[in-house]
Amino acid sequence: MKADTGMGWLLLAIAIVLEVSGTISMKFSESFTRWLPSVLMFLFYGASFTCLNFAMGYLQVSVVYAVWSGVGIVLIALFGYFVFQEKMPLSSLLWIGVIVAGVIGLNISSKGHG
Repeated sequence: MKADTGMGWLLLAIAIVLEVSGTISMKFSESFTRWLPSVLMFLFYGASFTCLNFAMGYLQVSVVYAVWSGVGIVLIALFGYFVFQEKMPLSSLLWIGVIVAGVIGLNISSKGHG
């Protein structure tokens, strides 16, 4: 692992934005019936995995993957609720909270084991 963790967090943040963009593009692709969002989906996911790979050069793999997937899940759930008007029962909010708590807990516990 490289010493500059700030760069790792920046790359991870970019990877998250790209992953969320890929998932939104997937929704807009309407099962590959629309070509532009379908192509964008592959581009966003490819770029996301590339940034994710570089982030792992600076940060622990467990933290990188947990933050990437956890934050991505939360952002997509919120995007689905606010943009696509998808239902989100109160129980879903509870489980999203569990995901957030898990990501925070893993990050805190990994700081002592770096």
